[in-house]
Amino acid sequence: MNTQPPIATDALRPHTFVIAEAGVNHNGQIALAEKLVDAAAHSGADAVKFQTFKAAKLVTAAAKKAEYQVTNTKVAGTQYEMLKALELSNEHHHHLRRYATEQGIMFLSSPFDIDSMGLLESLDMKIGKIPSGELTNLRFLQAMTRHFPELIMSTGMASLAEVLAALQVLTDAGASRDNITILHCNTEYPTPMEDVNLRAMQTLRDATGCRVGYSDHSLGIEVPIAATALGAVVIEKHITLDRDLPGPDHRCSLEPDELVRMVRGIRNIEQALGSTAKEPSPSESKNIEIARRSLHAATPLPAGHVVCEDDLIARRPATGLSPMLLERVIGQTLKRAVDAQQPLTDDHVDVEPHEAK
Repeated sequence: MNTQPPIATDALRPHTFVIAEAGVNHNGQIALAEKLVDAAAHSGADAVKFQTFKAAKLVTAAAKKAEYQVTNTKVAGTQYEMLKALELSNEHHHHLRRYATEQGIMFLSSPFDIDSMGLLESLDMKIGKIPSGELTNLRFLQAMTRHFPELIMSTGMASLAEVLAALQVLTDAGASRDNITILHCNTEYPTPMEDVNLRAMQTLRDATGCRVGYSDHSLGIEVPIAATALGAVVIEKHITLDRDLPGPDHRCSLEPDELVRMVRGIRNIEQALGSTAKEPSPSESKNIEIARRSLHAATPLPAGHVVCEDDLIARRPATGLSPMLLERVIGQTLKRAVDAQQPLTDDHVDVEPHEAK
C-alpha cells in the first residue's frame, strides 16, 4: 500500500489539504460509499474521509439523538439505533481503502475507539483524525499518539482551555506539535453564519504554535474559502450525493458539483496568496510605462533654458523622468532642446533619483 505523505506546509507554495468528509453519508451502503469516493477524487480534494466506530463502544442504548440528528433524519429512535445502521465492517474498510487508492485519492477515517485505531493503522493510515467529541477523552487522546505519526484534531464545542488541555495530553504522550494540526470547528449541523467565528482559528494558531485549519459545517462554500485566505492548511467539508437523502449529516454537506467549486476556489486562493513581497508582478510590469506618467515639456523649450514648473506637464507614457522628481528638475538648465509634449530624460537635465528611505 502507498505510504501517505504528511500535510504540506511549504510557505512559498502553499497547498491547503482538502478533506472531503464522506463521514456516514454512505447510509451503510458500500455502493454509495464508492460514489462518494468518486466525487471526492473528481473534485481534486486530497483525501476522502469516513468514520470508523462500533455503536456499542460509542453510545449507551439509551443515548438520545442530538437535536440536529432528529431534525435531519426525520426518524424517531435512539442515537445507538441510528449509528448501528451506519457502521462499516472491517471488510468495507479494506475495500474502500483499496478503492480510494485506485481512484488516486487518499483514504482517511476518524476512529472513535481504540480498536478502530488499530484497524486504520493496519490500513497504513498515517494521519489520525481526532473528532471533536473525543477532545475530552483522555485515554483516546493518548492512544491516538501511539497509532498515528500525524494528528488532526477538531475542536467543535471546545473552549480554548479545553483545546490546550487536549494538546498537553497529546504532547505528554509523545506527539510533536510539528505533527499536529488543530481545526477550528463548530458542531452544529448546519452552523449558523453568526456562529462560525473564523477568527478563532487564528487564536488557536497563536495560542498553540500548531498548524491550524477549519472543519466546516456551514451551508455553502464561502466559509472554507475564506478560511484558506486566513491561513488554514487543512479544510474539511462534508460531502453527499444528494442533500435530500436520509441521514444526520446530508443537510449540511456539499453535493458533487459544489465540492468541485469549493476545491477550485481554494486552489485559486492558494495562488492568490502568493508572496509577502510588495513589488511589481511579472504580469503587471509591462503596464508600468503605459499607466504611469512622466514629465513632458508643455511647450517647445530650447537648449540652455532654465526650467520652471509652468514648462512641465505630467502625462502618460512613463518614458521620461518621474513626476516625483519635479522639484529637482525645476531650476535645471536644459542640455538640449525638447519639443512640446516630449518626455524629459537624463539627456535633457542632470537629476539624480531620490534614494529610498
